[in-house]
Amino acid sequence: MDFVAGAIGGVCGVAVGYPLDTVKVKIQTESKYKGIWHCIRETYRHERVLGFYRGLSLPVCTVSLVSSVSFGTYRHCLAHLCRLRYGSTDTKPARADIALSGCASGFVRVFLTSPTEVAKVRLQTQTQQRRLSASGPPSALPVCPVAAAPKYRGPLHCLATVAREEGLRGLYKGSSALLLRDGHSFATYFLSYAILCEWLTPAGHSQPDVLGVLAAGGCAGVLAWAVATPMDVIKSRLQADGQGQQRYRGLLHCVVTSVREEGPRVLFKGLAVNCCRAFPVNMVVFVTYEAALGLMRGLLS
Repeated sequence: MDFVAGAIGGVCGVAVGYPLDTVKVKIQTESKYKGIWHCIRETYRHERVLGFYRGLSLPVCTVSLVSSVSFGTYRHCLAHLCRLRYGSTDTKPARADIALSGCASGFVRVFLTSPTEVAKVRLQTQTQQRRLSASGPPSALPVCPVAAAPKYRGPLHCLATVAREEGLRGLYKGSSALLLRDGHSFATYFLSYAILCEWLTPAGHSQPDVLGVLAAGGCAGVLAWAVATPMDVIKSRLQADGQGQQRYRGLLHCVVTSVREEGPRVLFKGLAVNCCRAFPVNMVVFVTYEAALGLMRGLLS
């Protein structure tokens, strides 16, 4: 049940948060943007609404599987820990158990999400360069800008191109940063959600109401992204580093180069947009997850 409920929650979440995710990736990988609103204006001016949804089809197709694995791994790991430590899965888990299960969930999802993240970042940061073409002799003055064909025509074409040009390693570019990002951020995610749900549960009830779930889910998402953003910046830069000459030799070189060129603040690029996106997205994820879980339990009881 947790796998199915997680899949439903994940799809709803990505539908809500994808435009801001595009803005976040652009801010993290391109220094020409002065801030969130500047990035939004420039993206809309050059690419219109479609620009905010580049690369969406692949995440929508895969997010159900990834979210299913995340929530399912978390619940099953937590159940096994409770059985081993306390002899029963019905025992209330300790906070360390929740954090460890969340960390395991984050590690497992990396193997599924890395190729998807590479395609998403490449498509989100892909710019359609303009070239000038003129009819007539070279001295002719009238010229008209013509959009050059983009390198990647879509998610599947992007994955095929990356695999052909960079090999299997190209599809898992930035996976070390992704591991470092998702491990502790998912521990924070599930632990903070559990603690907030406990605080927001009315006296005499076993679970919080809908408003409590919305608040706990939104705050848990914000806290998780707050600790994840530094490695998210490095992950995005490593994954975008394949369109032209490569700048970074690896994770540590990317960290050192980025901090040396742009200062320590570069590790928190996109933090504001991450937090703005995380609150509504994770409100939707958790309330949908809990509703789907409750519905399925009711149907099976």
